[in-house]
Amino acid sequence: MTLPGIRVLSDIAYRGAERFFATLECELIDRNSFETHAEARMATFEFIEAWHNPHRRHKALGQKSPISFERSYQQGALIPSDKPSIESGELQSVI
Repeated sequence: MTLPGIRVLSDIAYRGAERFFATLECELIDRNSFETHAEARMATFEFIEAWHNPHRRHKALGQKSPISFERSYQQGALIPSDKPSIESGELQSVI
């Protein structure tokens, strides 16, 4: 049975989500104890924004993390064809 408005995740997306939550559990939840729900939510937010998102490789950035991509860009190591463009829609998955 398929519910209206619910999109079935592809196998690749499902594996990516499973990998993310396994990392979250291993790196954050299993290594810490939280006294309040708010403390756990804040730690989860910090984990995602300070560690996961900046270090995760992005397809739109040529399988580089945002940090690595920015370093390469600032050092001029990227040629124009390597740089994603807004016009081509390559940055949609990053924004």
